[in-house]
Amino acid sequence: MPILRNLPSLLLFAAFTALGCHAQTAPQNGAKSAASVPGQLIKPGKPISPELARRIEVLLRQKADLPPESTVNIGERKASDLPGWDTVSVSVTAEGSTSHPLIFYVSSDEKSLAQMTRFDISGDPRALLSDAGRPSRGGPENAPVLIVGFDDLECPYCAQLHISLFPALTQRYGDKVRIVYKDFPLPADMHPWAMRAAVDVNCLADQSPAGYWNLVDYMHAHASQISAPFQQGPVDKMLPSVNQNLDKLTHDQGVFQKVDVAKLDACIAKQDTAAVAAQQKVGEGFKIESTPTLFINGDKISGAVDVAYLFNIIDTALRVQGVEPPPPYVAPPPPAPTPQPSAAKPPTTPTTK
Repeated sequence: MPILRNLPSLLLFAAFTALGCHAQTAPQNGAKSAASVPGQLIKPGKPISPELARRIEVLLRQKADLPPESTVNIGERKASDLPGWDTVSVSVTAEGSTSHPLIFYVSSDEKSLAQMTRFDISGDPRALLSDAGRPSRGGPENAPVLIVGFDDLECPYCAQLHISLFPALTQRYGDKVRIVYKDFPLPADMHPWAMRAAVDVNCLADQSPAGYWNLVDYMHAHASQISAPFQQGPVDKMLPSVNQNLDKLTHDQGVFQKVDVAKLDACIAKQDTAAVAAQQKVGEGFKIESTPTLFINGDKISGAVDVAYLFNIIDTALRVQGVEPPPPYVAPPPPAPTPQPSAAKPPTTPTTK
């Protein structure tokens, strides 16, 4: 029988559905366990009256729809740092297991029970993600706005966003905005060459940030051409030729940038995915499940959104830093069509009579 249904709180759900997943601590010095004494005092503090404990228990049984054979364990009242409120610790025992304790707040007049979640907002959101060790575009390390993008080089939506970002951002904001990418290639069954491309561009980034960005620009602009062999045969059979092409693109860009080509080729051949995996782990820590995902001074934005929307977010971030945004971006006009030569007139031959 399910322990919970119809819960008003995700925290309450997390605490009570944990039943059966955690071992109980054995009682020490002959003390009885919390599971055996309903309403047992868990921590020293102000004793809770049986009448208040009963009202709390009845409420939680109703809200959590607990089975009748479960035991609600309510601890002592303790002073909180919120004026007018005390705290009590509550756990539930069922089927031989006890949940982790959950903290509730009880009003001083004993008329209200609350569950609160406190979040730390003391830090600078810009510092949530580090740009250390990544090639950058735009401003210096102390630029007022930092954009960290999680990118997949085979993702068409990433390509769409990338093409709209550059050069629009760098042209409008100059050194006010610093942009870095972290690699987040999706699984190979979705994007077969994304990991290979990520490893290759990182090999080049180690020696040439400019070459890295040139290669990222090229791959996003020509992803469909890179994937073209998949139209000619099964992915597993065509993937080696695609990978060979990625390696050649990286090698050629390295030659153009005059890097240590032997070192670059050795890195490409090794295909060490550890650095990329580390970037993926960072993304997973921020609940990233898809690409592209941007963080603008810590503000998470998912998907290939319109660049005008990003301008609004960046302008707000600049104002928070005390920096006035630049004038609105004006897209350059499309190039004028090349004049076509007029059709040649056939030569005329004088008519003789």
